[in-house]
Amino acid sequence: MDIQLDRTNDGKIKINRPTRGQKSLKWILIATAIFTVAGFFMMDYSGLVLSQAIADTLNNLYQMFLQPELSQVGFGTAMSQVVVTLSLAFLSTILGAVISLFLAFGTAVNLSKPWLSTLIKGVITIARAVPTVLWVLIFAIAAGLGSIAAVIGMMFHSVAYLVKAYSEAFEEIDEGKIEALRATGSSYWQILFQVVIPETKSYLISWTFLRFEINFGVAVAMGAAAGAGGIGYELFMSSTFYYDMNEVGMITIIILIVAIILELIANRLKIKA
Repeated sequence: MDIQLDRTNDGKIKINRPTRGQKSLKWILIATAIFTVAGFFMMDYSGLVLSQAIADTLNNLYQMFLQPELSQVGFGTAMSQVVVTLSLAFLSTILGAVISLFLAFGTAVNLSKPWLSTLIKGVITIARAVPTVLWVLIFAIAAGLGSIAAVIGMMFHSVAYLVKAYSEAFEEIDEGKIEALRATGSSYWQILFQVVIPETKSYLISWTFLRFEINFGVAVAMGAAAGAGGIGYELFMSSTFYYDMNEVGMITIIILIVAIILELIANRLKIKA
């Protein structure tokens, strides 16, 4: 049994027993380590020449990051494809944020009825547990592979993500302010737009832009997996069809630069909010 001993200010020793959550986390980490080690031993290494594999990997990395070049795709085309990817991420984030805002009003326990809050939380938990790529493929059955399925699938998962974030921000609001407006006879929507939104504005902006960053990365992957186009599709073609490591490296660097720029913008928005 794990027991932690802490000395209090008066010199006495306090015994802290691990909680159920701490015990569960410990066993999850142990199981993960065991499965990771076992996975290495279960892999098939029969056709692997380690020295050749290391040499090929180092050569690929050298071509990718020390000799980057857009040989198949021009710079202008690459930039336009980046815009396409950003557009997919932006559209799915904005649509998801609008839907999430109203669902979060019904999810927050201090703004909604208990049965409605529990119902919405249950639905979004299931939706959030399904990976984004799977949602995209599900909607691709109806809309076909392409940007429409990608936007709907990304939006669906964004809603499941943002509803949880928004509702938790709403639940942190001082209950006294809400009760004061209710006592003055303010309507439900007046409470939302005079207290709830202003009090949580910085959190809403931060979480929304964080989701936009996530959707940009997802949109890169969906460019290849769902045929949505954008810079992800060019990366897929360069790595599998052309097998041009120089171009793969250049596209990777472009994606990395865009991701850094988005992070810098996110930090500025947090400061201003």
